[in-house]
Amino acid sequence: MRRKELYVLLGLVLAMGCQPKEKKSAEYSELLPKREHFRDTIDGKPTDLFYLMNHHGMQAAITNYGGRVVSLIVPDKRGLPVDVVLGIESLSGYQNSTEAYFGALIGRVGNRIANGRFSVDGKEYQIPQNNGPNTLHGGLKGFHGVVWDAEQTSDSSLVLNYFSPDGEEGFPGNLEVRVVYSLTADNGLKIEYHAQTDQLTPVNLTNHAFFNLNGEGSGTINNHVLMVDADFITPVDQELIPFGELLSVEGTPFDFRTPVEIGARLDTTAHIQLSHGKGYDHNFVLNKSNSELTLVAKITGDKSGIVMSVYTQEPGLQFYGGNFMQSQNTLKSGAKDDFRTSFCLETQHFPDAPNQPSFPSILFGSGEVYQTVSEYRFGVISEL
Repeated sequence: MRRKELYVLLGLVLAMGCQPKEKKSAEYSELLPKREHFRDTIDGKPTDLFYLMNHHGMQAAITNYGGRVVSLIVPDKRGLPVDVVLGIESLSGYQNSTEAYFGALIGRVGNRIANGRFSVDGKEYQIPQNNGPNTLHGGLKGFHGVVWDAEQTSDSSLVLNYFSPDGEEGFPGNLEVRVVYSLTADNGLKIEYHAQTDQLTPVNLTNHAFFNLNGEGSGTINNHVLMVDADFITPVDQELIPFGELLSVEGTPFDFRTPVEIGARLDTTAHIQLSHGKGYDHNFVLNKSNSELTLVAKITGDKSGIVMSVYTQEPGLQFYGGNFMQSQNTLKSGAKDDFRTSFCLETQHFPDAPNQPSFPSILFGSGEVYQTVSEYRFGVISEL
């Protein structure tokens, strides 16, 4: 074969080799919601949708309305794109949703505060009660309901800033918050939280992504296999407020130290804590001895083979199994948010911490810097 013909043949082979990668990128982009559906103005501030990507088959769509992760697309065991986060296709859809927290940043205080009351330096504060008698996820208009200032610093990174003034939702002190979303080289969604204040105040930030590793709208998550490195949970009453005690997971449906299907022991009549939560909606006390970024949980989609590993510097992990989903909202895929078709693994400090002296404190004051990192890292297993 002549040299010229050889070069032509080599060029054809290389061109063919590039096609699948280009096709894969296009396939991923087709799953992303449209930016124009998120461009508007709320409270005098512009809203938008930002696209992130890395070079390893991962893309995300994040809106500055509530700092929400709208889509998170990763490859499954066959290399096909799967959107593993539940979301809604438009800004108006989020505003009208009966589920306030889809994919959102949560603050000032994630999880519950009993009776909406707490004390700081002997002064009692009353904040809005939006979950029965209690306050959930920052109140009526927590960080999930505000517009963040956004700056996309690279293809793979988005910086969000929000100033929460003294007295907002009843909390003391001016609070400046910065959250950085990044897609890492090892297919992780990394979330870095930073905050500063001028007054002693409680802060417990997290993200409330609803996951289904088989893909949004793909049915139950009860066949997902979960591992959580925790010897204890913080047991709760019927209002999901902790008693201030720890409960060993040994011999209970809360023992996920060895991987097990979520639904394998999901009988709400078999354990009082499952009855109180109508399933899993509990804080796991992580087996961490320091504040280093540590692998604390791993979960596998039974159909997709997608494995999500959770890393955090936080001491707790709230595992929620979708018990209160009622098919009232239409998702990006056109499916409804049906009962137990998604799960949340929220990295955070413990619920009701301001009222529980035995729990790690969430108070921090002037001159201190609140800083914590969590990461959801994705891979696949070859066989199930």
